[in-house]
Amino acid sequence: MSQALLTVTQVNRFLKSLIEGDGRLGDIMITGELSNFTGQHRSGHMYFSLKDDRSVIRAVMFSSAVSRLRFRPADGMKVIIRGRVSVYEASGQYQLYVEDMQPDGIGALAMAFEQLKARLTAEGLFDPDRKRPLPPYPQRIGVVTSPTGAAVRDILQITARRWPLAEIVFCPVLVQGESASAQITAAVQALNRARACDVMIVGRGGGSMEDLWAFNDEALARAVAASEIPVVSAVGHETDFTICDFAADLRAPTPSAAAELCTPDRDTELDRLLAYHRYFQDKGLGTVQDLRQRVDLLLRDSPLNRPGDYTLARRARLEELSARLEAQGREQMNTRRQTLALLSGKLDAMSPLKVLSRGYSVVYHGGKAVRDLTGLPAGEEVTLQVETGRRQAKLV
Repeated sequence: MSQALLTVTQVNRFLKSLIEGDGRLGDIMITGELSNFTGQHRSGHMYFSLKDDRSVIRAVMFSSAVSRLRFRPADGMKVIIRGRVSVYEASGQYQLYVEDMQPDGIGALAMAFEQLKARLTAEGLFDPDRKRPLPPYPQRIGVVTSPTGAAVRDILQITARRWPLAEIVFCPVLVQGESASAQITAAVQALNRARACDVMIVGRGGGSMEDLWAFNDEALARAVAASEIPVVSAVGHETDFTICDFAADLRAPTPSAAAELCTPDRDTELDRLLAYHRYFQDKGLGTVQDLRQRVDLLLRDSPLNRPGDYTLARRARLEELSARLEAQGREQMNTRRQTLALLSGKLDAMSPLKVLSRGYSVVYHGGKAVRDLTGLPAGEEVTLQVETGRRQAKLV
């Protein structure tokens, strides 16, 4: 009997049918350590190996299953995997096709939380220097939470009791489920774009880690950290912590506590105002009394109470100033007279009339003084100026 000749493809296909036909390998749970993990491929798939101390098996996790992961796998991580065993015909290798993966020893959500927290902490997203103070007297308080939960009722009641001047700007969102984190993120961003409030409360009431998971979203954490409006995170109860708590400017243990942290107490502020009023009133009355005493003292010592003394003193002062002014005037007059006499003597000494008094004369011809006679012919008439007057004469 001749033996059948098989192709490689036929052999691989036959082995694949044998393995897939065994129901025990169609849905198995297997534990081991991840190795040869190459990260997420651009197609969205993950390729790695699963090993223990004796053996290793190759594995693949397609993008549809990867999208359901709550944490980031890494080499050396112990995991529990659910999947099926089959043969990849092209290479003839049998491998594990992974449908679900959970950390071994810690829940997937807890690991995802710690991984995201560590990564954002390393980026500095939670640094205390980034935190902004809350406004002391907010006029508008933004509230991002479920419209049907107890959180919004508690916030409204406490705000109305403590600080009724504040207006509540409410953004109703889902706080649980697949679309919750996207809605919460969009509400935070919308309040910022509109500058709709002075401070913002983001939160919900208590629940399991799965119920609160929307507040562990990376996009929400980044939106809260980037918010120009101070954000108070109030998720769950005092023992619950979320990524949103670390990204916010302030964490409140409950939504009720958040409302108290965001609002001053009206009665306390009123008491403070009354104390200030009493202080300034007492201070003002004391100042008025002090000024009144000073005015009384000035009036008692004022010359207005003795007008005669005031008039006599001012008259004596006026007479003294008048005498000094008169003396200065006489002294200046004498000085001016002496200066005038001196200048008059000098002017008189230089006068032509003074020269004529000593026997000299001045000859005029044509109205002008003659300095040289050579230009005048004999018989020419001239005028002689002497001390006592003028006479006509002829040259000979």
